[in-house]
Amino acid sequence: MLGMAKVRQSWDWGGLALWVGGFIVILVMAGMAPDHRSVMRSYRIASDMFLAGKPLYDLDIAMGYLYSPAFAALYVPFMKLGPVIGDSLWRILGFGVLTYAVWRQVRTINPENRLWMLSYALFLAVPITAGALRNGQATILLTGACWLLVLSALEDRRAETFLWATVAVIAKPTAIIVFLLVGALRLRLIPILALSLLLVLALPYAFAPAGYVNQLYRDFATLMASMSVDKSVAFEMADFTAPFTALGMPISTQAATLIRIAVALPTLLLVLWYDRNLDPRLAGLAVFLTAAFYMSLLNPRVEYNTFALLAMPAGVALAAIWDNEDGGVLRGILAIALFVTGLSGINPHLQDALRLWFRPVAMTAITLPILWWFWSVAQGKFKRAGAQVHA
Repeated sequence: MLGMAKVRQSWDWGGLALWVGGFIVILVMAGMAPDHRSVMRSYRIASDMFLAGKPLYDLDIAMGYLYSPAFAALYVPFMKLGPVIGDSLWRILGFGVLTYAVWRQVRTINPENRLWMLSYALFLAVPITAGALRNGQATILLTGACWLLVLSALEDRRAETFLWATVAVIAKPTAIIVFLLVGALRLRLIPILALSLLLVLALPYAFAPAGYVNQLYRDFATLMASMSVDKSVAFEMADFTAPFTALGMPISTQAATLIRIAVALPTLLLVLWYDRNLDPRLAGLAVFLTAAFYMSLLNPRVEYNTFALLAMPAGVALAAIWDNEDGGVLRGILAIALFVTGLSGINPHLQDALRLWFRPVAMTAITLPILWWFWSVAQGKFKRAGAQVHA
């Protein structure tokens, strides 16, 4: 019993130590070479061009800066602090918001086991999320903000809903998917979400002439409408179409768009069903995991590191499964699969062989059984929620 207690105590802190320690290593490495394997140079350039009144978007190739004008405006303080301090603070912001989202979620599921669940989830998700943290991608901030938006909305916390909705849509325009799902779940929050969106749209006008900002929005709208149309660009998608492309059976843009629209309705219905039937302690996680699955697999601009959006809620869900079941082989297989999926980039040759097609396949195979488990819980097949406490 004493040995088991020590093992559990190591799990209580092991994953958390790996998460924090790994992030510190990333900060040091990034500080030594700020623009190596980083997207943050494009953020700094965009903010600098915004202040200079220059165009932000390259409409010919639909590459480079792909964020809203509000992002460029609000990234200015980070740009002014320089690539070492500013980039570090940006990474700390995303890291802090995501860590808080995980902590809040596990505390909601089972306060008694929150430390163990937090550590276990972080451990499983570290390999996939590390790349996005190293690159400084806004996906990290998007994940935390969208997660907190879902939790705040389901708890009817209107001020927090407004805050996290604003942060999320500034981080990436794809947050609009979570906006739509939250609006469908809580109709009374639609004015809050609309106000948040209007604020984000209005923010750039406080820092630049109206004519310039109007042109930016016209360019941004054109960019969003054309990103997945021009196949001459160098961008390589890692969404659900990637495995078919790897097999030599590429899906046309029109067919892919129809599939995305067709899957949107079942996604909405599943989210509504979870909200109505699942234990409130698990409903927020199930809703966000479903949204993250759609955003990761069916977003036309999915990159290799975008799956950080899905890895963390999947890790928390697996921690919840371990916390609520006495046995079962599937939970162990899924946990190993999630951890190993993030290791596909360790070897350059392995990464070249698996890049783009592997993560959508692996994360689909991991996520679908988890979503089925939530359905089983709602059906009453598992009734031990929060019963197992790790010493």
